[in-house]
Amino acid sequence: MGAHDSGSHHQFTGIQKYFNAYTITGRRNCVLATYAGIAGLILFFKLKPKKQTPAVTEK
Repeated sequence: MGAHDSGSHHQFTGIQKYFNAYTITGRRNCVLATYAGIAGLILFFKLKPKKQTPAVTEK
């Protein structure tokens, strides 16, 4: 009835070995990679140097 067939064994190679939707470890790695990507973007924009405007000088 649409349930996961636990009897079949999947042999993944390459990146699919670590990031897949069939195993708990693969799902966990996808979640961790997503969290790390989001955290990286947040850190990038927080730590990016601000554009400095030139100081106002009187003539």
